[in-house]
Amino acid sequence: MSFWNEKKLEEMSIVQWESLCDGCGKCCLNKLIDDETEELYYTNAACHLLDDGTGGCRRYPERFKYVPACTAITADNVAELTWLPDSCAYKRLYQGKTLPSWHPLLTGSKEAMHEAGISVKGKTINETKVRELEDYIVLWPLKDVE
Repeated sequence: MSFWNEKKLEEMSIVQWESLCDGCGKCCLNKLIDDETEELYYTNAACHLLDDGTGGCRRYPERFKYVPACTAITADNVAELTWLPDSCAYKRLYQGKTLPSWHPLLTGSKEAMHEAGISVKGKTINETKVRELEDYIVLWPLKDVE
């Protein structure tokens, strides 16, 4: 049995919690919420710390120093983070679902995730090069392959 099947989210160690993150980078995408409909839209405009070549944060351990608005995902706030994609392990486990088949904890690497098209790798533009976020709305972050 694996720790994510044995423990509740709030019981996990920091190392276990961090390992749940598949590193897809979808958290790092700028999102828009329609004021009238409350509908969420993802853009491919990513945080300036995101490395498009790897899909990972260039400054992960110190990201809050460079991006104070960056959101820490915790067992205490995961239920409130409605913008997390359906593919997110934190959200899936909170909802009582299993890890998807491409998850690095199951496959041993991030390659299956990249091959399944789940990650942001090679799909983003740096937010500093964007004028109107509305021009960068995309649907691919909603992809959730089992």
